[in-house]
Amino acid sequence: MEIDQAKLHWFKSSFSAAGNCVEVAHLPGGGVALRDSKDRAKQPHAYTRSEWDAFLRGAKNGEFDQPLV
Repeated sequence: MEIDQAKLHWFKSSFSAAGNCVEVAHLPGGGVALRDSKDRAKQPHAYTRSEWDAFLRGAKNGEFDQPLV
C-alpha cells in the first residue's frame, strides 16, 4: 500500500527521546501508519485497525517489555 505521507497528521509519544522515536498517523478506514522519525523519506509501515489494536493491547499488557538483565 502506497501512503501519501503529506496528507497525514503525524504524531509521536511525549515519552520519545530526541532522535529515537517513531511517528504514528491514523489512516482513512481506521488503519495506522508507522514511520521512523529519523528517516521520513522511507515508506511507512501500514497496519489495519485490528492489527494495531492487538499490538496496543499487548504493549499495555507488558508483552513487549525489555527483558530484565
